[in-house]
Amino acid sequence: MRWTGSELVIEINEVSSLPLVSRVRGRITVTPTALTEVELPLTRDGAHVWRPFAPTSRIKVELEAKGWQFDGHGYFDANFGTRPLEADFSYWTWGRYPTRAGSTCFYDATRRDGTALDAAISFDPDGRAQMIDAPPSKRFARTLWALRRETRSDPGTKARQIKSMLDAPFYSRSVVETQINGEVVQGVHEALDLNRYAQPLLKPMLAVRVPRRARWRF
Repeated sequence: MRWTGSELVIEINEVSSLPLVSRVRGRITVTPTALTEVELPLTRDGAHVWRPFAPTSRIKVELEAKGWQFDGHGYFDANFGTRPLEADFSYWTWGRYPTRAGSTCFYDATRRDGTALDAAISFDPDGRAQMIDAPPSKRFARTLWALRRETRSDPGTKARQIKSMLDAPFYSRSVVETQINGEVVQGVHEALDLNRYAQPLLKPMLAVRVPRRARWRF
């Protein structure tokens, strides 16, 4: 990964995991409209933080496989923490939706201490962030693993999945369509069940999906 001053360029040369083992090579270029300095503490003590570096961006994907080239809207963010997620959360959902004014993100979480995170943030193209009143939270169809999902949607409207991107026993990532302030939008949605994730029979299975490389250094 390298930053050119205006673009994040990601060079990929990997081998995908089972069951479809294949070479994955190419380039992904993320071009933000602006970079933010926003950080959202997810717990009261700041042990977990969401950092939306570039919530409104364009993305260009150029992989060496037929049908894996496209341009569209994108984003770049990260989560940081000093404790395991399952120690502080039982469930959360997150959604990032492009809008005519920039992009809107919803972060909802149930904490282990009984409190809840209920954050709705609007970003303009220049990276300025503003907390907004969120539409009601509404459930929509469960995943193939029966994982509960919900997102924000205007009163009288319903959200729906457009495309599944990742479906795991404890985690879902998908393209979801919803309505925000009268505007129908499609964006990336995540649901994470930390109770499932923490199960002793499930967590060791993650090692099968994560490659281990000799002499790997960060």
